[in-house]
Amino acid sequence: QVQLVESGGGLVQAGGSLRLSCIASGSSFTINTMAWHRQAPGKRRELVAAITDGRSRNYLDSVKGRFTISRDNAKNTVYLQMNSLKPEDTAVYYCTARLSGTEFDYWGQGTLVTVSS
Repeated sequence: QVQLVESGGGLVQAGGSLRLSCIASGSSFTINTMAWHRQAPGKRRELVAAITDGRSRNYLDSVKGRFTISRDNAKNTVYLQMNSLKPEDTAVYYCTARLSGTEFDYWGQGTLVTVSS
């Protein structure tokens, strides 16, 4: 079992920045991929950014150049630095973690990001 707790969401004006954090606990196994997903009202959930244990990263096209995903394995934490935020980034952001050798993703409860115009 892996528990994920996100923090850092809030209300910000367009053009502003936020940093999301997600702490993983509860597993003695290695976490391979950690990722951030988001779901806006009335829209499908989408993968925003992911990072593997080997630090390989991928991003949703609409956030490339604005968002940066990073992780601190010693702290079992993944971050999402979000700059130049736009109203269309408004969503609930969820952290996920996948253990090495598995295809199952653990999900956090989500943190709300609201970007005002």
